[in-house]
Formats: sequence, C-alpha cells, structure tokens
Amino acid sequence: MSIEIPKTQKAIVFEGFNGPINLQEIPVPEIQPNEILVNIKYSGICHSDLSTYHAAWGSLTKTKILGHEGAGVVVKLGSNVTGWKIGDYAGVKLIDSTCSQCEHCQQANEVLCPKISLNGISTDGTFQQYVATDAFNAAHLPSSVDLSKVGPILCAGVTAYKGLKTSNAKPNEWVAIVGAGGGLGSLAIQYAKSMGLRVIGIDGGEDKAKSAKNLGADEFIDFTKSEDVAKDVIEITNGGAHACINVSTSEKAIQQSVSYVRPNGTVVLIGLPPNASINVNILMAVLKQVTIKGSYVGTRWDTTEAIDIFARGLINCPITVVGLSEVPNVFKLMEENKIVGRYVVDTSK
Repeated sequence: MSIEIPKTQKAIVFEGFNGPINLQEIPVPEIQPNEILVNIKYSGICHSDLSTYHAAWGSLTKTKILGHEGAGVVVKLGSNVTGWKIGDYAGVKLIDSTCSQCEHCQQANEVLCPKISLNGISTDGTFQQYVATDAFNAAHLPSSVDLSKVGPILCAGVTAYKGLKTSNAKPNEWVAIVGAGGGLGSLAIQYAKSMGLRVIGIDGGEDKAKSAKNLGADEFIDFTKSEDVAKDVIEITNGGAHACINVSTSEKAIQQSVSYVRPNGTVVLIGLPPNASINVNILMAVLKQVTIKGSYVGTRWDTTEAIDIFARGLINCPITVVGLSEVPNVFKLMEENKIVGRYVVDTSK
C-alpha cells in the first residue's frame, strides 16, 4: 500500500521568540530509517507551545515549528521501522526520541533521558501537515478513535493522568485541581473521576465553574469570589485534600495549595509559571508530612493507558477547532486566560 505524498505542505512558522507567526509553504520532511512520516490531520494547541514561543526554554528551542499534540495517518515508513504499517493512526506527542540506553530509559522512565528530543521544541512539531517522528516513541491510536479529539490526550491528557498517578491518591479520596477550567484541568477532572477520585475544581469565572461541574467535578471553588480558598477546601473535604494537582500557571495558587492538603497529602506541580518558585513553611511540611512532587508529561505506557481510557469513552475532550492561521489568535486568548477546554488545529484549513 502506498499513499501519494506531496513535495510541499502548509505549516505555521515562527520567526524567532516573540516574533511573527505566519502560515507558509515549506517542503515535506524526509524521514530517517528509524522514523515514520505522519500526515497530521489535527494538532492540539498546548500552553507550553506559547511558553516555547516566549522563550521559556531558551536555548533548548531549536525549531521554528511548534506543536506536539498531533494526530494523523502514517504515510511512509523508514527502512528500519517495524510494528507500523501505512494507513495506521498515529499520535505525535511531546517526546520524539530518547537514547534507550541510559538508566532512565532502561527503567521505563524515558521522560528523564538526558538525550531526549522534543517535538515542537528541539525538532519540528505538529503545526504542519506532515511530521517525521521516531517510530518507537510515536503513539499507536485505535482505528476507531476521533482524530480531531485525541490530539490533546497525547500531552494534556497524559500529563494530567500522570500527575494523578504521581499523587498516589486512592479511590474516594479528595483531589483538588487548580486550573480546573482550562485545557489541562478539564482533562484532569475526567481522568480523576475515571480513577474513582472525588474532585474539587478551583478556578475563576462562571464559564469555568459550569464547565468543571459538567465534566464531573463534585465541588467548585471560584477563587475570585472565595474569601479564603484554603479554608473552603478544608471544610469541603473535612480536613484537606488528599492531593492537589496544580495545572495552573499562577505562582500564588500553587503556593497556596501547600496549605490545604491534609496531613500526609501530596502536592503535584505541573503548571509552569515563568521564573516562579515555591516557598514552604518547613515546620508545617514536616509536621504534616506533606510531599511535593514535580510531574512532567508521561512515559510510553502512561500514554497507552491515557489513550485507552479516552478510547473507551470515559473522557470527553471539549475542543474548539480552528485553522492553522488561527494559532496566533489562540495564543492571545491563552495570554488573556480566556481558554475554556482545548483548541485544536485542523491542518487542512
């Protein structure tokens, strides 16, 4: 089976940090022996794409094409590739390739590989119609999956899911999700419910409150109306949340979360406010035996699990579909904190 591949394609290209972002015609990439060529049908727009554009990762950024939540169809196989065939559905996620030899790769924790290559950061990402990506790290997608909705699962979904796993929260325990109304938060709520957890969504605004409740949050705290968020969480949970998942980019909100987890609770850091730090009252942390953990995307197996939960219909990813040229407008909405759910690029538009 073969698929005709054009010589050129449409892509969104940014000309330097904080510079112009334009729709351009560029060559379709050639693949290496270990790679597959994926015709990207849809790509989620992640907040970390905006961070990359604003130079959050500095010298790590080697590409001018962002994006790492791509869903599409395999159209070409490298000479060394096994386990894939033309026509398969494939997900192009944040991790493009790893060394497979270091201690972290050998222990199936490849997200810590010192030689990791990242789509949309160190190599060309998914805001284009065709992507060459490492076959071993690309995600197999079920043939029945909705490609327009699965893209965000490959980063936002697996990141939220991995954060919940990292928290070690058990069924029927309370988890507070800070930033519950955004793209990550909307998925974190649903993955938490699929794991049997009780959820308090924390965010600001009626739209986000309605969205969080519709997606399954048991309770919602509007920080713009609450006089004391920590007190409210402790009262609702009768002693504090067993875990707090921070997917917001508010340094203040992250700082506050340490105060309302219950003794032996866990605070998970996922959102990345620029140049932020967290200050902890050591006496309180010791006496309450609070654990603070960072959580960063997910492994291949975490991705497989997150996709499976989605494919079984347990996750409804609320999306707004836009064309490639709309990426700058979506970035502006992100900067204004006006995003509800997730925006997805249709690369044909």
